[in-house]
Amino acid sequence: MKLFKSILVAGVLLTSIANYGQFTDQINSNRPGKSMGAFAVGKKIYQVESGLYYINESHDVRNYDARGFGLDFAARGGFIKEQLEFILEAQFQLDKYSVADSISKSRSGLKQTTFGAKYLFYDPFKKGPAKPNIYSWKANHKISWKQFIPAISGYVGVNYVMKNDYSIPDESVISPKIMLITQHHFGVKWVLVSNIIADKITSNNSNFGSVFTLTRAINEKWAAFVENKAVKGNYYSDGIFTMGATHLLKNNIQVDASISKNIKSTPSLLYGGIGFSWRFDKKHKDIQIKDGKEVKEKKEDKDKNSKGSKSQEELDKAKAKAEKKARKNKPDGDDQPVQETKKKRLDDIEEEKTTP
Repeated sequence: MKLFKSILVAGVLLTSIANYGQFTDQINSNRPGKSMGAFAVGKKIYQVESGLYYINESHDVRNYDARGFGLDFAARGGFIKEQLEFILEAQFQLDKYSVADSISKSRSGLKQTTFGAKYLFYDPFKKGPAKPNIYSWKANHKISWKQFIPAISGYVGVNYVMKNDYSIPDESVISPKIMLITQHHFGVKWVLVSNIIADKITSNNSNFGSVFTLTRAINEKWAAFVENKAVKGNYYSDGIFTMGATHLLKNNIQVDASISKNIKSTPSLLYGGIGFSWRFDKKHKDIQIKDGKEVKEKKEDKDKNSKGSKSQEELDKAKAKAEKKARKNKPDGDDQPVQETKKKRLDDIEEEKTTP
């Protein structure tokens, strides 16, 4: 029974991906990890992802300590095509910075602001799942090599750096960011996302890195993940490990919690946080896929959908307006009851018959 349920769930998930493109019944969030998934949110889908975190940072050589709180924010939107997504990311931090227990000051400001676009170039599930072989049990239970082929996306963005307590001296105000994204689905429960990143390429703080996130679905509501982020740059290099969990409150709302620790003491980082993701999909229309290609909606179907999308209040107003217009254009005398008109005609006929 358990095996049958797993197969059924897998079939439903794969069918929804194959037939209707990027959009899924449940929210697709990048939180709380630092990696970015390959799939877009979907056309006419808007999504907010945000969270609060606490950070404890110390440096053995410079002998400083910083403790405070921060806010992560991301706004995602799908436009033009189902595979295209635009993303605005920002990070604000407020902490207390002290050196050797003598100098202390409060810091605040935007640590990161990035705007970019992501496009899905290849989706291994677009043509749908393989058809079952009714003649061979072995063929249906052998390893599917298709699951080892990842979805592939590309990302191009622009960093904007404000001059504040967190900015690096002589750092470029605007710098580019590019990224290669892959996403593997191993069966129903396991997902591996990888990001290869070149960030702030033209800046003094240019760096190259990678992020690998492995997620496992525990049940329909809960999922857990582990993540490794590596950074190699002119100003900062490090390795950061993160673990956390997500919980699905509704199909469009997800909450999360995570904790992270790096491998260095120059500086040493420890931070954890909680957050949420919220999807707004009222304007979304399913994009049907046939033989791996998007089926364009016919004009008649668009007209039907546009009519069907009106609220009951709008329909009632339109009906009242039409009735008012009909009464206004009606000639005088036409508002007599039909039965009264018929009776008058019958009386006239009887009177003509009796008249000599």
